[in-house]
Amino acid sequence: MPSTAPNALSDVTASDSTLRRFLHGLPGVDAVGLEARAASLGTRSIKTTAKAYAIDLAISMVDLTTLEGADTPGKVRALGAKAVRPDPTDRTAPSTAAVCVYPDMVATAKEAVAGSDVKVASVATAFPAGRAPIAVKLADVREAVAAGADEIDMVIDRGAFLAGNYRKVYDEITAVKEACGTSARLKVIFETGELSTYDNIRRASWLGMLAGADFIKTSTGKVAVNATPANTLLMLEAVRDFRAQTGVQVGVKPAGGIRTTKDAVKFLVLVNETVGEDWLDNHWFRFGASSLLNDLLMQRQKLATGRYSGPDYVTVD
Repeated sequence: MPSTAPNALSDVTASDSTLRRFLHGLPGVDAVGLEARAASLGTRSIKTTAKAYAIDLAISMVDLTTLEGADTPGKVRALGAKAVRPDPTDRTAPSTAAVCVYPDMVATAKEAVAGSDVKVASVATAFPAGRAPIAVKLADVREAVAAGADEIDMVIDRGAFLAGNYRKVYDEITAVKEACGTSARLKVIFETGELSTYDNIRRASWLGMLAGADFIKTSTGKVAVNATPANTLLMLEAVRDFRAQTGVQVGVKPAGGIRTTKDAVKFLVLVNETVGEDWLDNHWFRFGASSLLNDLLMQRQKLATGRYSGPDYVTVD
């Protein structure tokens, strides 16, 4: 992915005024229409073989995450083992997409998933608040990349964004993208629950993509309002329109609040109906929802055996 705006939109980021003019010139969001479409797509019924396919696809899209002050190397190793083999009794169960940890746990996570296709993602830039000087944020990123992180999940400065200082947010994203080098993909977290309006979510989506995000991500999972079908649908529309204008494909990651298989299937329907099969792959769509994995495994077992497993069938993370 380019670290600067694609040529088709390079003039947009030439100055603070051109960037502001572009972002505020985006079409306003019809909130009622957006929520109605998201709700309508959520009523689609997925059964039998299609449901089995959706469950395995969702498992392969999970970023299995531990981001707590009490994280230990042992917990991270256990999580890595679960990511590689979510169901130890069934080798046909796919691995998850990634394990996501703090920068100081990246090396431990890399060892835990060695030899597998599971990526190691690391939150950075003073996650989750993003309240730190840019030098500290970049040091955070470089430390994670040096330890072997395949992906960096950064948080934007919501205060700067809400104050209309779009150029500061843009410059921080481009600097973080540069710090990722060529070895790590960048996910840009907006914390949509703090952006207040759908118009702001649309603007943040375009701002992140113009600055070189490989993924745009709804939330940290640390606030009251996280991923919803409506805000995810809006972001999917943004990546669709961005590719139509630039030819550059950007991934989407809803995070926080997605806990059940039914929820996950609704989001997969949103992807299929909005951006199509090109995004139905863990290279372009992820779930930031660790608790979701257990329910997916339980439902997978139900489809295979006709009965639900006991409460000790899956590990408690």
